[in-house]
Amino acid sequence: MSGVRQKLLVAVSFAQNRWLHRLHTRAAVERFQARHVKKHGAFLRQHSPYFRDRPLIRSVEDLEQYPLMDKAMMMAEFNALNTCNLDRDTALDIAIQSEKTRDFQPMYNGVSVGLSSGTSGHRGLFAISDEERYAWAGAVLARFLPKGRLRGHRIAFFLRANNNLYETVKSRFITFQYFDTYRPMAEHIDALRDYQPTVLVAPPSVLNVLASAVESGELVLKPDKIVAVAEVLTVFDQRRFKEVFGHDIIFQAYQCTEGFLAYTCSRGSLHLNEDIVYFEKDFLDDRRFVPILTDFRRRTQPIVRYRLNDVLVLADKPCTCGNATTVIERIEGREDDIFLFPSVTGGQVTVFSDMIERCLLYCDGVTDYRVVQVAADKVTVYVDPANTCIHDAITHEFTSLSSKLGFVMPEMNFQPYAVEPGVKLKRVERRWSPLQQPLQQR
Repeated sequence: MSGVRQKLLVAVSFAQNRWLHRLHTRAAVERFQARHVKKHGAFLRQHSPYFRDRPLIRSVEDLEQYPLMDKAMMMAEFNALNTCNLDRDTALDIAIQSEKTRDFQPMYNGVSVGLSSGTSGHRGLFAISDEERYAWAGAVLARFLPKGRLRGHRIAFFLRANNNLYETVKSRFITFQYFDTYRPMAEHIDALRDYQPTVLVAPPSVLNVLASAVESGELVLKPDKIVAVAEVLTVFDQRRFKEVFGHDIIFQAYQCTEGFLAYTCSRGSLHLNEDIVYFEKDFLDDRRFVPILTDFRRRTQPIVRYRLNDVLVLADKPCTCGNATTVIERIEGREDDIFLFPSVTGGQVTVFSDMIERCLLYCDGVTDYRVVQVAADKVTVYVDPANTCIHDAITHEFTSLSSKLGFVMPEMNFQPYAVEPGVKLKRVERRWSPLQQPLQQR
């Protein structure tokens, strides 16, 4: 594909996402989705062996005839699902080699392939075409370039894996620089001094390191916009980044290998990208739900009824920005990181991540933390600073929470906080699990 065509694809996607897809009412959102899901169903019937002998998708209601997808199913059915005649073992070999060499340029039949582990730790394989990659780039740029200014931006991406689309999209109007999160942060801090990005895109764990460098005077960094990606952005981290960088809003891009799922608008609301993905909601309570995705723009490796392991929380009111797509209050974490404690009356009590986080938020002086449930009745808290006063305050908050929710107070073990290089930051994590239930067919 020529450079001219690549830039044209990005420009068209940018215009569609920035100006043309105006969905001001829920009725408009639903009409848009119905039209695109039907069109996508016709494409899958023709080009994907997996969908060829299964029910035709003519409407969003027809999706219910399909079983849920997960990472294991995607791996098992990779050859039948994809529409470009890709072989799973060949694609896997290319993806593994790219990870080992840190060279992500090689492609397979004109398709980019890569590994996905996410925070679940289970290996997956993804495949995406040039057209899809450049459409993604246009959508991301449309949503995150500051309003009123399109030229002269210097965008810094801190990501685990590079992608050659950044090199193609860069121009005299926009500059991209990729920062490999596997490289030492000292190198990146030196590079940032010279580059001085106007838009900084990075996981919260990286933003915390950069915030510390700014606080110590090691780095002067004043981006126009900060976008958190790849990890859960907690209230704790948002508060710190706002203070250190002097921003009213820390933006989020909710992006995974299964799709570009949500973004923060100019009013600070986190909107689901319902003009790209159809969302079913598997509710855990009246507001928390696990999303089930059908990406009606993803063609190379179809994503149809893919159940994520993330817990999202619905906002209690729509956004005033004029966009009628669903607003979520926060991304709370992974479903398998919900804490499970024995109840004082028998049975089990579910404790969501934000409840655990608030036990730390309510304690003055905490600068960094992680909370890990290591057994049904044991919790390890990694906290900075590690002192008796902080430990007592955290224990008091956990005791209050256990009394309120009716679970048996766990044994609390405190350890000094330390960053785990190369590991996604999870403030709240459950490393103990009861017997796991199999994926339900809905």
